[in-house]
Amino acid sequence: MRLEEIPLAIDWAAREGWNPGLADAHGFAAVDREGFLIAELGGTPAAVISVVNYDQAFSFLGFYIVRPELRGRGLGFELWQAGLAHAGGRSIGLDGVVAQQANYGRQGFAFSHRNIRYRAIGAAGTDVGAEATSDLRDVPFAQLAADDARVFPAARPAFLQAWLDTPGHVGRAVLRQGRLAGWGVIRPARAGFKIGPLNAKDPQAAAAVLAALLDEAGGGEVFLDVPEPNAAAVALAGRHGFAPVFETARMYRGPVRPVALERVYGVASFELG
Repeated sequence: MRLEEIPLAIDWAAREGWNPGLADAHGFAAVDREGFLIAELGGTPAAVISVVNYDQAFSFLGFYIVRPELRGRGLGFELWQAGLAHAGGRSIGLDGVVAQQANYGRQGFAFSHRNIRYRAIGAAGTDVGAEATSDLRDVPFAQLAADDARVFPAARPAFLQAWLDTPGHVGRAVLRQGRLAGWGVIRPARAGFKIGPLNAKDPQAAAAVLAALLDEAGGGEVFLDVPEPNAAAVALAGRHGFAPVFETARMYRGPVRPVALERVYGVASFELG
């Protein structure tokens, strides 16, 4: 895909009900310009996929969509193979919808854990007694990148920088004696707002950042994608009135370095991890 074509994949994702952010293309394209592929039939887009290479060891697969009227004809699988070829020998992660998890398993992807999408309307933001938060842009970027590298299978500074710089994205952080204890980003989506990532060293920092981000939503509809193994994150979502509406399975093909899931209170994106 050319850079200007990437929004097509995001539009198709919206039609599938995945509710992408309004300006996601900006952050996505920063990772791997060659990682967004399109299949055409008669000169018309028929299928899309992304397999973005974060480094020499890890890729993430998303946006695997075939136009509904063309499904079952093998077009998607041809594009799938092209995407895997782009990854080369790298390990690959994805967030698979329930209907496709068995298919991904047959392609060598192993289940890691469930990610649950939670939704709330009018969730309370201000949390009396919560720690103060700062503008995320005031945090030294090296601290942010180092913290994020603990919760993701690859370093992703290009993605993070673009994610923070995207118009409409707002980030908040908790600092303790100058050190980063928790941080997160909220962005406008096709419906309401999405929070992600939301990372913290403990529930108190996560609660303070979440409250600050919910204030940015002004009582509107908000979505938060939570890794199910993090019981503290699930409990935090429940305390703020979030209810589950969707789920995916994080799956990996090939070995990945350990990640600190207990620090992940909100996944950055189902499309890019």
